[in-house]
Amino acid sequence: MVTGAARKAVQKGRLMDLTSTVIIPLLFGSLGIFSLFRLLQWMRMRAYLRGAVVVITGATSGLGKECAKAFHAAGSRLVLCGRDSEKLKDLAQELSAMTDHRKNMHKPHTVVFDLSDTKTILSAAVEILKYLGHVDILINNAGISYRGTIVETGLDVDKKVMETNYFGPIALTKALLPSMIKRRQGHIVAISSVQGKISIPFRSAYAASKHATQAFFDCLRAEVEQYDIDVTVISPGYIQTNLSLNAVTADGSRYGVLMLTWLYFGSYGQEHC
Repeated sequence: MVTGAARKAVQKGRLMDLTSTVIIPLLFGSLGIFSLFRLLQWMRMRAYLRGAVVVITGATSGLGKECAKAFHAAGSRLVLCGRDSEKLKDLAQELSAMTDHRKNMHKPHTVVFDLSDTKTILSAAVEILKYLGHVDILINNAGISYRGTIVETGLDVDKKVMETNYFGPIALTKALLPSMIKRRQGHIVAISSVQGKISIPFRSAYAASKHATQAFFDCLRAEVEQYDIDVTVISPGYIQTNLSLNAVTADGSRYGVLMLTWLYFGSYGQEHC
């Protein structure tokens, strides 16, 4: 007669056999397939970025500069955009100096324009297409921040923030979009902010511009899907940049203060994008 303890021992042994002979191999096999998929995906992305034409606005500092370094290291053909020609030249030289010429033989191209001036944006788009023929990736990164109360802020300040953060990026996007549609290829990236989803006090003009940015590029994504063009909106939280230093205040003057957000993240000098 088989006791209950013996039956349990037999069942446990069968379960262990099933685990060791079926489940574990399947688990590791699945992990292996997943790892292989990620590796192939990574290799495909690296191959795509090598030689891709990447346009970055606000390229001379903060997130834009870090993007420039990353794409240059990946072998992309960079178009560095900004308002300060000297800073753009310095960045181009810095990138060229750190280049592994076996991976990237392309010298960064610089284009100077102001996002608040639509005419210079259109001229810049023409220059980019004339020089490089097409754009694979557009990163709308440049922007301006704001600090002030709604009641004290002049309408001209609201317009200034909207011109730089909203109308400027969509003007550049619209100028480059037809060439992407013609090639049925391209990726448009908008650097927005978590404040494009959730507003906080004393950031009204900034939050409004980022809400508008979010809405526009969400619409664009749906419209250009048929042309195999990707649209991505990135909404960072607190990152270490000088954004607050150049923020405008209620009267239009420069804020000039590096925000301390250590209360939130225990880190000095971080700022909300």
